[in-house]
Amino acid sequence: MRARLNVSLCRLFLGICTACSPALAADPPVPRAQLVNPAPPGLLSPEVLIPRAAPALSVGALPDEAEESVSFSATAPLTVASSALMIDARTGEILFSKNPDVPRPVASTQKLLTALIVVGHGDLDQRVRVSPEDCRVEPTRLGFKPGEVYTKRQLLAAMLVHSCNDVALCLARNDAGSVSAFAERMNAKAIALGATQSHFVNPNGLPVPGQYSTARDMARIALAAYRNPLLRQYMRLPGLSFTYNSGRTRFLEATNALVRRSLIFTGMKTGYTGISGRCLISSASSGGRDLILVQLGGTHQLLFNDAARLLIWGLDRGGASASSAPARANGT
Repeated sequence: MRARLNVSLCRLFLGICTACSPALAADPPVPRAQLVNPAPPGLLSPEVLIPRAAPALSVGALPDEAEESVSFSATAPLTVASSALMIDARTGEILFSKNPDVPRPVASTQKLLTALIVVGHGDLDQRVRVSPEDCRVEPTRLGFKPGEVYTKRQLLAAMLVHSCNDVALCLARNDAGSVSAFAERMNAKAIALGATQSHFVNPNGLPVPGQYSTARDMARIALAAYRNPLLRQYMRLPGLSFTYNSGRTRFLEATNALVRRSLIFTGMKTGYTGISGRCLISSASSGGRDLILVQLGGTHQLLFNDAARLLIWGLDRGGASASSAPARANGT
């Protein structure tokens, strides 16, 4: 009864925020909650789970509004995103799609691919030295200084929780020797995952010519990240305390507001630039069902509420009542 009340309040909260200022879309930080067990290792590979439903569009061939491709049940909520794709992470079933094959910039959501490469190479306790070029980036930064030394594990967590662009550069340079060499690894990894309609140029998603992906390709990449227990642990944190070499500590609040709302929402990655618009890859779990939602090209901050409605709809649609999961520990 209490769990069902919590989710009812969550649904009420969504309705209130939709009618209010975008500033109400983000809740204040709350205490860290217990982590949910990772998905079982027997899931099918990402390239099998998300078959292509249509030929890919060329990079310049963006369809006009009248030609948009939308596929979902009449009961599904609308989305403000220009492109979207929701999948069942266990079965691969596509539950919702809107222009899933339109190429567009995806901003910091591509840090999921950066994280996959870094964690795949292991030795996360290796110490990494910050170089001057790592620090010459805006806008979201950890703010470390040249010469400072941190473990890959510390930096990986900071990048996924707070979307630090300087950290992404540091990890990439350490991994491959240069940003360009790391971009080659990103593209090779993307192809290996079946994300063949994408091209990456840097590890952080800041605007650069020739860098793009699609909602379908990002779903493939997100699924691979979702299957990694360590990445899932970091992506669902509402925040973390980072200790600098000087001994100073800083609380890094998660850029993903959903993970501060309810245990239903299990993380993934945000992104925003003026060119890409608001982007969000989010996940939810309830009743033995796991969903991943990719939204690209959103137009305002209420994309979080948009995602919450879609994910709850997806969980309920599959017979997995979202009311089986409690809210975060702030009592809402």
